[in-house]
Amino acid sequence: MNEIVVISGKGGTGKTSLLASFAALAGNVVLADCDVDAADLHLLLAPTVKRREEFRCGREAVIVQEVCIRCGACLARCRFGAVLRVRGGDGTPVPTVSCKDCDFCVRSCPVKAIDFIQAMKDTCVSVDEAMFVIDPTACEGCGVCVHACPAQAIAFPERVSGEWLVSDTRYGPMVHARLEPGGENSGKLVSQVRTVARELAKERQADWILADGPPGVGCPVIASVSGVNLVVVVTEPTVSGAHDLGRVLELTRHFGIPAAVCVNKWDINPEMTERIEAAATVAGASLAGRVRYDRTVTAAQVEGKTVVEVATAGAGIGADIRAVWERVRATLATPRVEAVEVRS
Repeated sequence: MNEIVVISGKGGTGKTSLLASFAALAGNVVLADCDVDAADLHLLLAPTVKRREEFRCGREAVIVQEVCIRCGACLARCRFGAVLRVRGGDGTPVPTVSCKDCDFCVRSCPVKAIDFIQAMKDTCVSVDEAMFVIDPTACEGCGVCVHACPAQAIAFPERVSGEWLVSDTRYGPMVHARLEPGGENSGKLVSQVRTVARELAKERQADWILADGPPGVGCPVIASVSGVNLVVVVTEPTVSGAHDLGRVLELTRHFGIPAAVCVNKWDINPEMTERIEAAATVAGASLAGRVRYDRTVTAAQVEGKTVVEVATAGAGIGADIRAVWERVRATLATPRVEAVEVRS
């Protein structure tokens, strides 16, 4: 079983379209969408969800109102503005009273919170109609308020950061995920997607695991490429495309992962394509081939299909993608070439 991940140094190079076409050509395959921050492989493969699981990562503070003594220690300690003081009846914000730095709460509350609460009210401000709540979108999960609370009234449960799913597609099972806005940790969620995909592939005795990776070189990318048989890097013949390709190849070289480079829309700048391929060869990457610019890609996306389902098989972009797939297959059977570190 071979595991291939398709990535790019920047977004919009066409990696998802290429990966979806690979799925149509591969045969016995398990798919994984590792771009959990902006997953879109499902738009081309129309999956039917069979399993859905919550993904929990990190923690968030929650004030238990029945236990809270309204002392405001959490409000004083929070540096992210996550603690809000609101009216108990309608939840409207209450103007925050500026701290006079009297040190009364510091001296009193940690020692005898219950005995001193009335004195704290009289000294600072009446809180009979006020309560404290945590804004989950602002909470960073640092836990300072949990340790500062003298009444132990702040719970610290795991945060639901997203979900991962197992679905059926017309080309085989697909494991994909969705990270909530502002959710953490996308690297761990990518690892979960890959783990489930490998289990499925082993169970089904699949020949291929094909993964659509995220763009860039950050933690989600590292989680996507670690331990795979081959990384296919899709780039475009532009200055930014060449620059970001260099960063990706540095990453694959650092982790010792074989890479193959595909230049998408190569015919919009043939000279830059030549330069990119030459630099990729010097960096130790193999060349997976070129894919021309073709409006068939847009037509396929509108129909929710892969490019090879719409394009003519023996000519044009359909032939380009099939040639790239065959080179990718051949690359896995070719001895690796050691990378050369290029210094400017």
